[in-house]
Formats: sequence, structure tokens, C-alpha cells
Amino acid sequence: MNFIPVNEPLLDGNEQKYLAECIETGWISSEGPFVKKFEAQFAASVDRKYGIAVSNGSGALDIAIVALGIGCGDEVILPTFTIISCAAAIVRAGATPVVVDADPATWNMDVSQIEAKITPQTKAIMVVHIYGLPVEMDEISRLADKYGLFVIEDAAEMLGQTYKNRPCGSFGDLSTFSFYPNKHVTTGEGGILVTDDPQLAERCRSLRNLCFQPHQRFIHQELGWNLRMSNLHAALGVAQLERLDEFVARKRAMGLLYTQLLADLPQIELPLATTNYAQNIYWVYGIVLKDEVPFDAKAASAKLAAAQIGSRPFFWGMHEQPVFLKMGLFKDTACPVSARLARRGFYIPSGLALTEAQIDRVSTVLKEILK
Repeated sequence: MNFIPVNEPLLDGNEQKYLAECIETGWISSEGPFVKKFEAQFAASVDRKYGIAVSNGSGALDIAIVALGIGCGDEVILPTFTIISCAAAIVRAGATPVVVDADPATWNMDVSQIEAKITPQTKAIMVVHIYGLPVEMDEISRLADKYGLFVIEDAAEMLGQTYKNRPCGSFGDLSTFSFYPNKHVTTGEGGILVTDDPQLAERCRSLRNLCFQPHQRFIHQELGWNLRMSNLHAALGVAQLERLDEFVARKRAMGLLYTQLLADLPQIELPLATTNYAQNIYWVYGIVLKDEVPFDAKAASAKLAAAQIGSRPFFWGMHEQPVFLKMGLFKDTACPVSARLARRGFYIPSGLALTEAQIDRVSTVLKEILK
């Protein structure tokens, strides 16, 4: 029986052709033409003026925090239910992360909790769209306007998704994406920042390139990173971006099929299909075990693995991360929804190369596990 991985990308478009072009021309570094092409095309795809490609999505968040001048003494509000890159970027800059719990229906940050967390030290709200549905952005925009806050939008999981017909990634002062192989568009490893502000764009370009100065390259006024994207990675991205609409449609079809096959299982909570502002894009197909199920997500994943099926746990909340607790962060912070999602939630194979036969097999095994 063949193992079904939790993710497998589709690389059967122009990827090989464009990579061969890089090798044939000798342009493999960040100076190659595919980088600028990818930046321009990607920015346009999310209705932004500028794109700054980087080597990974976590680095994009680091740059975003510093580019906005966030540092010691500042606070940034973000969801606890997210990947550690989000909080790590804040902490590394010397600022303080302030978390809000998840909404039990969408798994996104509970926007009703944000205003109570705003203090005179609050500098920004970091929005993270989780798994398939976007954050409720109208309230975020209202709060940012009311209190004069920056919005950093982590749309890593949401390329191709919209909020009220406006692209995710078009809301932040700076918005970031990741192109890891499990994303709708992959460059192998990679990320990008997008913005409409020319000064912010130039600042991000400098920070990703060691803060070299145009006329005195090796004399540095401040520290940046070497987070450049190579021409090889950008070539992959250009090929992938050509098929974005196809990939989004494929993901939604997979999500619909899983829901049809699993709808009769009373022991699990399935992803919310629609809200009044978006249709689920099913970046991953998440499942939450109801409390009456006598085992947790970790045990469920072990049972799936025994049947040659891959899975992944949900995010573990920032307020429960040992590395942050050792720093004295999040003392007495309770986020019960996130805590439950972390322990009862996991996602099943959701990659673009997944077949209907594989979806059927995963669903059959899941039903057997939950009998």
C-alpha cells in the first residue's frame, strides 16, 4: 500500500522549462530576470503595487516588523493560534507579542477580543489568515483607523483567497506570503512582501539585502539580512503563478469531496465551508475531534500513519510555547479555544497532487478509526 503524504505539489507546468532557462543563461542568483518578473506578477495578482521577494516567509515577517519601525517598548497584537514565525519576528525585534484567542468556527483570531488588548504601546495588529478562511477584515480596518495602528497581514496560507471579493494580501500596510511546497504557489523555499507604499517597498528591499548602500556598498548604517530570492526559485514561482486559478479550483473541489465523504461522522467538526465574506479555499483540510472521542489529535495521527496516511497537527498556541514562557511572556494568559484546537485538531492529506482515489481512501480509513 502506497503512503499518502500530507502534501505533494504539482510541478507539471513550465517549471522545468524555466529552470532550464536559468541554467542555460547562467542566471541563477538573485540578480536574474525571473526575480523581478515574479515580483511584478505576484504583486499584480493580489492588487498591490510592489513586491519584494525573499528567501522564506518567516524572513518576510522579520523584515515587515523592522521596516515599520516596531521595536523595544512596542506591542503587537496577533492570534495565539498561528505558526511561531509570527511571534518570533516580534520578539526578535525587541517588541512584545500580545495574543488573542481563536474563533471556534473559523479558527482565525477572534476579532471581538482585539480592542480590549489595545494599549498606548500597541503599534500594530498582525493578521494571520488560518487554513482556509480569511480574518474578518472590516473590524481590523476599523480598529487600525481608530487607534492609528499598522496592519501586518500574514497571508501565507491564503493566496487566491478573497475577503468580500478583495484579494487577501491587499489589506496590510505590509502583507507577506510564503512559497513553501505546501502553498498554492511554491518556489521550494521562498516568500514575498507586498505593499502600495514606495518608501516601505524600498526599505524592505534594503533590509533583505544586508542594507547595502547604493553608492557605498560595503559601508553600513544599519543591519539587515541576506534574504534574497534566487532566480531559480523565482523561475519556479513564475511557472506556478501561471496556474493559480486552476490550483484554487482544485483545492476547493478537494475540500468539497472530503466534506461529502465525511459529513456523516458525528464525532468530528469539519471546516466551515462559507461565511458571509468568503468561501473556504481549503489550503489544508482540517478536522477537530469532538470532546467525546476518547483519543486526541496526536493519537489520531498515529492511527492514520499506521494505515500509511500522512497528517499534521494543528498549530500549538503561542501562549503555550515553552520558549516564550521561559522569557516570561504570556503569564496567566488563557486561550481555551486555541488550546482545544491544538489538542483536538489535525489536518489530512491536502496537497495539489492528491487524487480522488486517495481522498476516498483517507476518508474510509478515518471512518474506521472513529468507529
